[in-house]
Amino acid sequence: MGVVNEAEESIVQGETPDSGGALSSTEEVEAIKAVSPSQSASLSKPRSAKRKKNRKKSLKKERKPRERAEKYARGTRSYTMSHIHGKDTAIEVEVRRYLFSRGLRFRKNDKRYPGHPDVVLPKWHVIVFVNGCFWHAHEHCAKHTMPKSNVEYWSAKLLRNRERDHEQHAKLAAMGWRVIDVWECELEKNVREERLTRLYDEITEEATTQLPAD
Repeated sequence: MGVVNEAEESIVQGETPDSGGALSSTEEVEAIKAVSPSQSASLSKPRSAKRKKNRKKSLKKERKPRERAEKYARGTRSYTMSHIHGKDTAIEVEVRRYLFSRGLRFRKNDKRYPGHPDVVLPKWHVIVFVNGCFWHAHEHCAKHTMPKSNVEYWSAKLLRNRERDHEQHAKLAAMGWRVIDVWECELEKNVREERLTRLYDEITEEATTQLPAD
């Protein structure tokens, strides 16, 4: 590498390493050709520009982890994750689409009520929750299987989810609402139609029987 560096310096200065004198234009061209393309590029680019570019790259690499660390500082990550809730999941959309096709009108994810119900039908005074079997710990369901890793954490979390669901249902019942749960496993292709038909009947028929007779 020392020989190459000396050659590069002498070429930049217009000299060959052993000639001790200035190069003719022809000799200069031949000498430059003898230098590899990468070496030639490095000769033509000012060192300050290269340093500046390398500095920008290193700063960019350093900045990303720092920004992530600041964004998710201690305590902030837990708060952020706790406020992430699934909305408009495939099974929720399926239920809403069916009810709408049957002529029922409703509100969705109404924040005025405990649990932000997936479907609120004011006319019938009915609230429907469309639950994922895993997250809501559906008992005796094949879709509710406990993860093999970090079992203690998941057991506590899913148990708390189930308890919270019971608490929300009790509050809604105390407010005079009828609460219906529709589970993910009940919306499998082979049983979906039967469950949705039954849901419609649960909403309308029970409400009809409660109407005062003329």
